[in-house]
Amino acid sequence: MTAAVWNLDRSYSSSSGEIRWAALGPADAPPVVLVHGTPFSSYVWRGPARALAARHRVYVWDLPGYGASAKHPGQDLSLDAQARVLADLLDHWGLAEPAVVAHDFGGAIALRALLLHGARYSRLALVDPVAIAPWGSPTYRLLGEHSDVFRQLPADLHEALVHRYISSGSHQGLHPDTHARLVEPWLTEAGKDSFYRQIEQNDQRFTDDIQGRYGEVDLPVLVCWGAEDTWIPVARAYELVKLIPGAELRIVEGAGHLVQEDAPAELTVALGEFLRTAG
Repeated sequence: MTAAVWNLDRSYSSSSGEIRWAALGPADAPPVVLVHGTPFSSYVWRGPARALAARHRVYVWDLPGYGASAKHPGQDLSLDAQARVLADLLDHWGLAEPAVVAHDFGGAIALRALLLHGARYSRLALVDPVAIAPWGSPTYRLLGEHSDVFRQLPADLHEALVHRYISSGSHQGLHPDTHARLVEPWLTEAGKDSFYRQIEQNDQRFTDDIQGRYGEVDLPVLVCWGAEDTWIPVARAYELVKLIPGAELRIVEGAGHLVQEDAPAELTVALGEFLRTAG
């Protein structure tokens, strides 16, 4: 991977379709797995991944139905299916207890994999995660409840919807090239179907059945949150750290939900310090 290219050059055949992934950094360095959220891809992790790769073996991947990974009709894109894929990937990579950093839906995926599917981590960083009820904006619920209707949108209206949705994740405003890269996977016919499928298949039950178990999380946890997050209010950060024993909280000023884009340096420093801390 060069500074100008983000290329997931490896593949894994998962229970939910082909996964595209890549690894950065020395092969013998401590492993870190980065998990993205919705409606994004591993591209949002490109800056932190390259920086962390100076000291770590960094694994990046696109969730099934997202980015460069497989998209097909009937695909299971639920948070539980994604959690199973994460647990399987850790086995495929031969990682017994890597550090995991997860954003947005990735937080619920990482927590489900840990609490329900036998995954083990050395430490866990959660960045503006979906973890605490209630979640799901009125727009998100509308898209999920009427996905068959929205799938019928003409291509230009669907594109406009996706552009607006993704742009609202940033407080600072996305660079046009970044915006285009995040929108692009959703504009094919398969991408359009996956965009609405992943929304219709996910609801609050996937966090409801684990939220009462956060007290069982027995490892170092860092919670990072953008102070200007309009998707998941920062009040959720304070609720979450009360539920996870010993969790540390970092509020990132001036950042929205996409902290990786709004404050990449601040986030990377916080993650680097956390990953270097013994314990």
